[in-house]
Amino acid sequence: MQLRAPATALVPADLAIPQPGPGQVLVRVRACGVCRTDLHVVDGELPDPCSPVIPGHEVVGIVAAMGERTTGFMPGQRVGVPWLGFTCGTCDYCTSGRENLCAQARFTGYTLDGGYAEYVVADARYCFALPEGFTDHELAPWLCAGLIGYRALSMAGAARRIGLYGFGAAAHIVAQVARHQRREVYAFTRPGDAAAQAFARGLGAAWAGGSDETPPVALDAALLFAPVGALVPAALAAVAPGGTVVCAGIHMSDIPSFPYARLWGERRVVSVANLTRQDGLEFIALAARIPIRTEVVAYPLVEANEALAALREGRLTGAAVLTVP
Repeated sequence: MQLRAPATALVPADLAIPQPGPGQVLVRVRACGVCRTDLHVVDGELPDPCSPVIPGHEVVGIVAAMGERTTGFMPGQRVGVPWLGFTCGTCDYCTSGRENLCAQARFTGYTLDGGYAEYVVADARYCFALPEGFTDHELAPWLCAGLIGYRALSMAGAARRIGLYGFGAAAHIVAQVARHQRREVYAFTRPGDAAAQAFARGLGAAWAGGSDETPPVALDAALLFAPVGALVPAALAAVAPGGTVVCAGIHMSDIPSFPYARLWGERRVVSVANLTRQDGLEFIALAARIPIRTEVVAYPLVEANEALAALREGRLTGAAVLTVP
């Protein structure tokens, strides 16, 4: 069974098991994380999706079969299938270590069928070997929430005081990375969300409050995981001169106008676009060493719409993960 997204809700579909072509692996899905980008796909907020499409790009499973000339994995091996599913390999971006910007890139669960299914076919070159010592459910959020959080944190450079806006799947992972690197974490949640604030403090945040509050110190950088454009000027007001605001989502509501004084002082606003395979190799190795522990709420595959609704409505602490029977 697969769950396909025409728009606004997923519908079940019984399809033939896909067959891997040259260079591909057939993965028997065991768990698939539920990402905010899945919401954007289902809600029709991203341009030019493959339609209908099977969402899901935080895929953990077992290699069930391999196509011709496929190398790098073995049948029975546990692998992860991430958001980035293909790049051309020849453009200026691909040949300069910036394959995340390739104009021909294709993405799992958006322009390629993803992991809200019992099986998924993936290009073996874009899959990752996964470490032992972690459950499938623990690992699933690493494949996007972790990777995007890691890339966003790297854009903050050597910033010591880090603000995290939207304390969900990505933020609760990147908070652990930041604390491991001896940075201070300041967590911003939905106003009045005491549970999320307590969760953040439990992960070592020096301060936690609502996104409408002012932190007790000026920040060196702010990472925005909530897709709310109004947070950009708020974050600019919270960072010190020379600070960076990183917009880490693939989609965001419009950013309202703000006075130039908010940006002045060599503050800057940057975005994160997708990820590279090098990001994946670095983050997975680091996450295994720390070790990163994810807070997971499990849903059976047939309840994917409920998991998406919980994410949309802010009812989750940590990350939702679908269990595939």
